[in-house]
Amino acid sequence: MPIQVGDRIPAVKLMQATAEGPKEVDTGELFAGKTVVLFGVPGAFTPTCSIKHLPGFIEHAAALRAKGADVIACMAVNDAFVMGAWAREQGVGDQVVMLADGSATFTKALGLELDLTARGLGIRCQRFLLIAKDGVVTHIAVEAPGAFEVSKAEAALAAL
Repeated sequence: MPIQVGDRIPAVKLMQATAEGPKEVDTGELFAGKTVVLFGVPGAFTPTCSIKHLPGFIEHAAALRAKGADVIACMAVNDAFVMGAWAREQGVGDQVVMLADGSATFTKALGLELDLTARGLGIRCQRFLLIAKDGVVTHIAVEAPGAFEVSKAEAALAAL
């Protein structure tokens, strides 16, 4: 069952793409005492993710912070090197924390996996938006297949 409002974020190790290279991140520490806006994408460099999803969060980062977001994070079932390359290509800078869930461990713990094996992509995460305060989910929205409405930056602004 997918994670719900009121649920605690599962404690999982992820890799963060940084300018210095991959860095291990514990979700318990990332979410502790903060308001975190986390959006998940099926994959780095994919069309909707690169043209609309990530750019929207970069564009609205200041507004999201003004409404209370301490951390804005993007997650994909990719490795940290791919996430780092995508961050550089998109000009992310320090606006968005780029999280790699290479083995889909966090994605599965959230109950948000998407099997795209038939398309040659393996297990990915669904496109989603999650807001958590001090590690507890206050908002979760998962896109219908092929849709891009409830997980965009404007939806995060409305939900904060």
